[in-house]
Amino acid sequence: MVAGQESEPIRVVVVDDQELFRRGLTMLLGVEPDIEVVGEAGDGAAAAELAASVAPDVVLLDVRMPKRSGLEACVEIKELVPTARIIMLTMSDEEGDLYDAVKNGASGYLLKDASIDEVAQAVRVVAEGQSLISPSMAVKLLDEFKEMSRSGRAEEVPGPRLTARELEVLRLVATGLANRDIAGQLFISENTVKNHVRNILEKLQLHSRMEAVMYAVREKILDLP
Repeated sequence: MVAGQESEPIRVVVVDDQELFRRGLTMLLGVEPDIEVVGEAGDGAAAAELAASVAPDVVLLDVRMPKRSGLEACVEIKELVPTARIIMLTMSDEEGDLYDAVKNGASGYLLKDASIDEVAQAVRVVAEGQSLISPSMAVKLLDEFKEMSRSGRAEEVPGPRLTARELEVLRLVATGLANRDIAGQLFISENTVKNHVRNILEKLQLHSRMEAVMYAVREKILDLP
């Protein structure tokens, strides 16, 4: 948030079946001046109902929960509240879970050993439309994409051709760079980068930057070993 700029707080829903963890996270995020926790849920089914009711900006969602998993809830929440950004906050560091989370529309994936500052920053980043995955998981994600590319498991995503500049931006997005860093490398403004990313997602009919990475790997836009 820019100093002196009036802005509504980021509205967050916290979903975890472990009550102590959920309540603790709610309390800690509630201290942040630009974040407001507007609800809690203890399972995937309740999470979808709550999201539909309060229309949050960001949902912090555990992967493994009773009644309905976080991965299943992620799909339903995106259908009910397309504007909601979802961060999977979990103990699971399995590549398959990470891939499924991204495929199902998640914008972020953090392990539960992340600090509260890291979680709060993740909320801010995804609320702006960017993606955030912890560095250790990003390596695993790219490994999973490479394996899918080799085995042909990746799904086809039809779409029009991207411009040369859009391809440049996509390559840099796929390396994990934020908009500001991409702008610096290409000597263009951050707003121009945001516009390019939005156009890329619209053209390819994708929902997140990480889905765009999957597309880049599949179409061999990225030169991965």
